[in-house]
Amino acid sequence: MNKQENIASRRHGARGILYTVAAAVATVALLGPALATAGDKTSLGIPGVRGGVVATSEPAAARAGRAILEAGGNAIDAAAAVAFALNVVEPQSSGVGGGGFMIIYLAKQKETVVVDSRERTPAAGDANMFLDSNGDPFGFSIRSTSGIGVGVPGMVRGLELALDRWGTMSFDEVLGPAIDLAEKGFRVSKRLEESILSSRLDSEPGNPAYEVARDVFRPGGVPLQQNDLLVQPELAATLEKIADEGADAFYTGPIATAIVETQKNARTVADPNDQARLRGRMVLQDLSDYEAAIRDPVVGDYRGFRIVSMPPPSSGGLTVIQILKLIERFPIGDEEAGYGFGSKRTLNVMMEAMRLAFADRAVWMGDDDFVDVPSEGLLDDDYIALRSALIDPDARQNNVEADDPRPFEMAQFDADEVQLAMAGLPDEEGLNTTHFSIVDREGNIVTYTNTIESAWGTGLMVPGWGFLLNNELTDFNRVPTFNPDPDNFNPGANDAAAFKRPRSSMSPTLIFKGKKPLVALGSPGGSTIINSVTNVTMGLIDHVRNAQEAVDLPRISQTSANGSPSWEAGFDEDVIDELEGLGHNLSDSRLSVIGSVQLVAIDRKGKRQYGAGDRRRIGAVESLRRSNDNDDDED
Repeated sequence: MNKQENIASRRHGARGILYTVAAAVATVALLGPALATAGDKTSLGIPGVRGGVVATSEPAAARAGRAILEAGGNAIDAAAAVAFALNVVEPQSSGVGGGGFMIIYLAKQKETVVVDSRERTPAAGDANMFLDSNGDPFGFSIRSTSGIGVGVPGMVRGLELALDRWGTMSFDEVLGPAIDLAEKGFRVSKRLEESILSSRLDSEPGNPAYEVARDVFRPGGVPLQQNDLLVQPELAATLEKIADEGADAFYTGPIATAIVETQKNARTVADPNDQARLRGRMVLQDLSDYEAAIRDPVVGDYRGFRIVSMPPPSSGGLTVIQILKLIERFPIGDEEAGYGFGSKRTLNVMMEAMRLAFADRAVWMGDDDFVDVPSEGLLDDDYIALRSALIDPDARQNNVEADDPRPFEMAQFDADEVQLAMAGLPDEEGLNTTHFSIVDREGNIVTYTNTIESAWGTGLMVPGWGFLLNNELTDFNRVPTFNPDPDNFNPGANDAAAFKRPRSSMSPTLIFKGKKPLVALGSPGGSTIINSVTNVTMGLIDHVRNAQEAVDLPRISQTSANGSPSWEAGFDEDVIDELEGLGHNLSDSRLSVIGSVQLVAIDRKGKRQYGAGDRRRIGAVESLRRSNDNDDDED
């Protein structure tokens, strides 16, 4: 058999597995090990497996990953298959028109690497790109659904890099399941039905640029409903072209030309000058020049565990670790001291830590290829002690501001030289990202958050190619904040600039004990991603819950220094009233869901693997047994 025949055989083998493995054969491990012990008890949940686990938000995508693992692929191969499959079955949340962040743990090398496929600003972008001709910012609903919000997509280059460096399969092989789903169709889920009905698909009825997506998801003006068959032949053609020709087929040639033309569209405004400013600035050179980056993760310790997470341009890892370190001096989990799960003290400490960390995030975090992000200072023990001392477990701070972490990483810096400009900007990150986590039979791990930003991105679908374009550039500051005045200093860390990546909250994360990885997790949800990961991490470590229990626990979230928190049903109403009495505005801020954490876990001996799917979306876990697995063997 020649190479091409072998690739075709493996590719169609992976496709066949996706559709022929009976559901009863798949072991769905929804529980996993707790990370800490309560007295002498450790919850291991149901017995795990050894052949690999895939945890995603969509069952068809989980099956795609499982098919690749069963065909002999590793976690990186399976991650590529899942990412492309999610473009098909969860098109409102992610896809080839967007980008993301991937953390990979390589078991043989005992090494952790980061693949940054975050979208970039076109060469013609600048800090004032979101201002109208009068110098005022365009409203979010206008700029987020216009070409000016489109960043140069990174997903395809990122997956190419990961597969070339650490995968064992080609694009042709890993794309098989996604191509089948697009060509043959799948049944619309309840969640997709609800998203199809959302106002994010309603931009400018009659405008041809926005009708392209509506024609797919509301054919003939009739929205698709749950259990309808959705077939996407144009998206299948895009995926086939990438499978046959590689990533260059996306970044050059007819697909690239179509991307550039599509992002020239914009919502209609009265002023012709403003209309022109709303059109995207991307050119073909921006696409052909795009490169994904390999980065080192950020690392911090929490109660004897090592937290490994996403570095800038994401703010996710730094902020997750900073929140945890701010909390660490409190005896979370000690019910007798008033720090049990959901208690007034526990929730107050969490919200106060979130306020402090998000205040620092707003000033200091951005793309450190362009600005000096004081990462070491933000996590320095002395700086953390200074900030944590502001937290009173029985009180709420009236006003929270950022501090200056630079003296804690630069000994020569004079802290008295500047004063910080503390004016913050409301966070407008989209909530409709996706996340998945995978571990394979060898112990390789991928945790990957992928997005087109808001639900349906810009709402601009590339005609003839069937995928949506992101609105990721709206993650930049809408008004430039840079101020060099020593009396009112602001580094402008998240101001837009040519080739710059916008700040993100995506937080794919690994939890280690010593050198052993125990958990991989992450979440969608805009800036609430950070707090979803924090909530689940605390559930595992502080509250001694197993994987599924930690994912299921209700969450609380605060994403600004002085705004209102959000919380989920499930907390004691008396505790909510007590927190209101401290000054937290919880009365009108409850969300139905916060995030959607997809998690895989490995027991401390490194043998049994578990998965947890978050029911806040659909949630799906597929597990693969090895032939020597034994249900009764707890190892």
